Amino acid sequence: MSNQTINLDSFYQSVMQRGNLRTPKHASRLTFAVLHTLGFNLSGGVKRRLAKQLPDDLAKDLTRGWRLINIRHKNLSLHDFAKDVARHNGNTDAQYAESATKVVFHHLKQIIDDDLIRDVARDLSPEVRALWDAA
Repeated sequence: MSNQTINLDSFYQSVMQRGNLRTPKHASRLTFAVLHTLGFNLSGGVKRRLAKQLPDDLAKDLTRGWRLINIRHKNLSLHDFAKDVARHNGNTDAQYAESATKVVFHHLKQIIDDDLIRDVARDLSPEVRALWDAA
């Protein structure tokens, strides 16, 4: 699916409904948090390919930010990934962030091609990959 055919309002509405969020703005903030965290945990090549298949606003969330030392943690626990999502989302509940991340992963996988879905999975740590695959 082309990134130009995705309506962000309907994307956020779907995330809101499936994630039991109160408003599309909450869904937007959650999506930002997941993409921002995901961006730090993907290799540069996979992140660029993913950004190309996402709508521009989502691609910016994925590629936004930098770290002084950009070393991916290849054994990152799901709990630590969820803690980062919670922090970027403005709350501290990693358990909620884990289930909410699964919702965003599910909707992202609907707008990217199957080859990229597999490449993203291969690029993630085993625990985060399991959540990506289950979404």
